[in-house]
Amino acid sequence: MRKNILILCLLMSILLLAGCGKKNTNPQVTPTPGPTVPAEPEQPSPTGAQSQTEEDNTDNGKKGTLTIEDYYPILEDTEYVYEGIGMEYASFTVFMDYFDTDVGRYQTRTDNGGTVTAKVMEIKDGKLSMIKSVGEAYYRDNLLDTEEEKDAEILLMEPLVKGTRWTLPDGSKRYISNDKVKVETDLGSYDAIEVTTETADSTTKDYYTPGVGLIRSVFRANDHEVVSTLSEIKKNTPYIQTVDFYYPDTDEKIHVVQKEITFHTNDVTRLVLEKAVKEKVLKDNYVPLISTNTKINSLYLGKDHIVYVDFSKEFIEEMQAGSGFEQLILQSITNTLGSYYGVKEVCITVDEEPYESGHILLKEGETLKVNMDSVVQ
Repeated sequence: MRKNILILCLLMSILLLAGCGKKNTNPQVTPTPGPTVPAEPEQPSPTGAQSQTEEDNTDNGKKGTLTIEDYYPILEDTEYVYEGIGMEYASFTVFMDYFDTDVGRYQTRTDNGGTVTAKVMEIKDGKLSMIKSVGEAYYRDNLLDTEEEKDAEILLMEPLVKGTRWTLPDGSKRYISNDKVKVETDLGSYDAIEVTTETADSTTKDYYTPGVGLIRSVFRANDHEVVSTLSEIKKNTPYIQTVDFYYPDTDEKIHVVQKEITFHTNDVTRLVLEKAVKEKVLKDNYVPLISTNTKINSLYLGKDHIVYVDFSKEFIEEMQAGSGFEQLILQSITNTLGSYYGVKEVCITVDEEPYESGHILLKEGETLKVNMDSVVQ
């Protein structure tokens, strides 16, 4: 039996050796190299943007998967600084006041040195749209729940590839003209997509890069060119605003005190202003506007250009002022809020009811007018 087993093992070894010794009957084919084409020298772009070749764009496969959220990131307490050439207001700063990722809306403020514009952006259905724009927005109000304007402007549209195009409400044509552009800035080199907007007499090229957003905008009309380029990103930088607060004095005059107010992204304006009003006044003879227990329940600028402010009941209960000073307090609040929002009328209510104390009674909807006659500069 043992002899038979040895013979069987010997036969199996011979078969294995024979199989390993067979030659490959499918020889490998070496491809014939194609002709080498000399590369053309790159021509410098006057705007600092250069198209990339397929070889340069090593992450081309990733670009197809990028979404608008990648090109419009949420950056809290961050100020973008753009340096411009070609016109006075080509330089500007951008700060994000509010955002709500649940509804895909974002509110920014753009300051070009001549005016401040609040813009509400919305990311929805593969589109980045500016659904509202408010000029002269020197105040800070949450506009995220605003109704979309009929002439909402689409800034970006998926797919984020060359050839995607759409028409703006004014009839202008906008399209992704290049998805492989290298843009040189003072902050470094960025890989960007190029979005072109064509009107009857002008062309604008905007460049967006993932993780940053807009890095350059180039406007051309005839022989004139205006260029705005991202030059600085200031992180951990809240928005600081100088606000005039008006206080009555024991001399029955109203005095103005300027305070620097700090707003972080998504801060509620009424709460920040409430805290500022409650801070100790520099002069002891200035009468406080509200008590430490008083709350500002709501504060906003209406479509009728009237500021609406609602206080808690402690506003009246803890005022401790005679009729003369009560009138001065109401006038100081009116001047403070009217000046901040840039309007002439303020409607004051208490727990959503018309203002009513032992001295003063306001009718429903009645407003107080901004009046600087008693203000001491």
